Amino acid sequence: MMPPEEESPDGSGEGDRDSDLVFLQALKCGSTRKGCDPFAQTQRSKLQHRRARINQQINKEMRMRAGAENLFRATSNHKVKETVALELSYVNSNLQLLKEELEELNSSVDVYQNDSESISVPMIPLGLKETKELDLLVPLKDLISEHYGEEGILFEKEIKEFMELRQAMRTPSRNEAGLELLMEYYNQLYFLDSRFFPPTKSLGVFFHWYDSLTGVPSHQRALAFEKGSVLFNIGALHTQIGARQDRASLPGLNQAIDAFQKAAGAFNYLKENFSNAPSLDMSAASLNMLVRLMVAQVQECVFEKISLLRAQHDFLARLQLAQEAARVEDVYSLVHQTMTQAHVKDYVPFSWTTMVHVKSEHFKALSHYFAAIALCDCPAASDAELPEQEKAFIQFHVTMPEGPSLSILLQDPEERRKLGKAHLKKAIMKHEEAMRIHGLCKILRKMDILQEVLSFAHKRSLSKYSEIDHEEDFFETGDAPDIHPKTHQKPEIKSPNFSQVKVTDLFHRLGPLSVFSAKNKWYPARRVHLMRGENGFGFTLRGDSPVLIAGVIPGGCAAEAGLKEGDYIISVNGKDCKWSKHAEVVQLLKSTGEEGVEISVITLQGSEGSKTADKKAAAMSSGSGMLKSNKENSRKSLMNSKSASTLLVWSKKSKRSKKSTYSVPFTAVGDNEAMY
Repeated sequence: MMPPEEESPDGSGEGDRDSDLVFLQALKCGSTRKGCDPFAQTQRSKLQHRRARINQQINKEMRMRAGAENLFRATSNHKVKETVALELSYVNSNLQLLKEELEELNSSVDVYQNDSESISVPMIPLGLKETKELDLLVPLKDLISEHYGEEGILFEKEIKEFMELRQAMRTPSRNEAGLELLMEYYNQLYFLDSRFFPPTKSLGVFFHWYDSLTGVPSHQRALAFEKGSVLFNIGALHTQIGARQDRASLPGLNQAIDAFQKAAGAFNYLKENFSNAPSLDMSAASLNMLVRLMVAQVQECVFEKISLLRAQHDFLARLQLAQEAARVEDVYSLVHQTMTQAHVKDYVPFSWTTMVHVKSEHFKALSHYFAAIALCDCPAASDAELPEQEKAFIQFHVTMPEGPSLSILLQDPEERRKLGKAHLKKAIMKHEEAMRIHGLCKILRKMDILQEVLSFAHKRSLSKYSEIDHEEDFFETGDAPDIHPKTHQKPEIKSPNFSQVKVTDLFHRLGPLSVFSAKNKWYPARRVHLMRGENGFGFTLRGDSPVLIAGVIPGGCAAEAGLKEGDYIISVNGKDCKWSKHAEVVQLLKSTGEEGVEISVITLQGSEGSKTADKKAAAMSSGSGMLKSNKENSRKSLMNSKSASTLLVWSKKSKRSKKSTYSVPFTAVGDNEAMY
């Protein structure tokens, strides 16, 4: 059974039913731009409110510290220096307390777990990055007037719709609808970048985000920082969805595996496609740690899945379980090693590092326990079973155990008991080590479910050891070799599928992005009155959305009126033609009478005349079929996977990747040139 979407203050799960109802109503209206109610008093929302409050306090203290440090450097008065030094000491103490409070908040993993009565080892989720409100109304209106030559006030509706979408994505619900909301906003940022962020000019707005792990605020003008922060929250939301699954059932395990794999994909995509992050949580080292943590949690779910599916009494199945547990221990050891690196350990919560270390020891103990169970509880191999068991056992240990040959070991119950006892001895030692490490962390000691899991596994191993231990055993129990890690389901890092959520450019009224974008400049629109001559208007048209004047006949009506090769037709007799197809513009021209026709045209700067026409001709001849499928010039279907996965860096000065799809194909050419 799926746990409730949000937890209520009393843990009854009633806290977010109203927001679910709002979401269902929004779906019926064709809109998914609804976040959770920011005032809903659920456990998770209270946690996020505390995070926001701590972030604001950290911001205030850091500004005070910066001011005090500047004064300390600037003054030469000894008394003033002493006073400022005392103030700095006070501020630094406050910052340390706030950091510890935020660390405790990041350690509240139990809030994100499921409400099932079954006992499962807790998973580590991430809290969402917080951001400040952003008012884009004036900057976008000004740029629309300045760059596009349109009345900015006419686009207030679109600007407010975008701002409402941004406000909603600050509080996404913890389900697929919340992920779609974040993805929709992320995809809209592609259009915002193309429309309003010229390569040589800043929009003049700052994007403010707080570090998820340290609470330290960062702000940048680069839209890449906004995109990266949203992508981080997509990964963080996947971790919360994965943590809340009921892993006692197969559907819950599959959903948890999928969620953690997608979280790993989001963090990995962020690491590979964004650089020079201004906040620690999005640094390469931090993202590398998060990817490894998510992969380890996937591997843990795979172990639980194998435990659920395999018959427990089968010898080979128990060997497989032991190897799966060894694999989980292997990946958690790698995560622990990553978390304790010098440039990472200072900002990763101590409870995370401790829990990862505990899990590493716990699963090492489980690998030895299941090896012992396979040897002691399963009957000795028969002659028919021996070849298959020998093949499995020869690859089971890292080094072969000392003693008799493999065939004797598998067929002699006493030899099996001796090796099983050695494995149990090692399992008990590792269980006790896991419990010792667990006791070192104050926050983990409060986590009853983890304590219960460790205690149960320890008692189970002790009980089994007592069962197989004989009073007449005079031999010294040997040291069991470690189990070779092996998995039957390798974790997959699933990159975000940006094309899954289709969005429409909110500012499509400005015209097709192939022409009307921030990177292009054009001369002011010209109005031209044309009269039809004996040979027509005297120009050649080609392409769609917008239609291009591909050629002008010397001495013709068009040439005399001032039309040039490379002009784009944006209106005919006052009718907007930016998005019009070739045939629609031709029909408008043909329907004119003796009074003639008035058309408005623009000319791109730097692409006048034959250069543009030649590029279009080359594009059409090399692959008109591909150009016909170009979605950039369509109103309704606007995001393919490449357009949203453009390589970006934090610094505006950095060059874009050669794979960047921001260089949109010229236009969708579907018609041959025709003279009119």
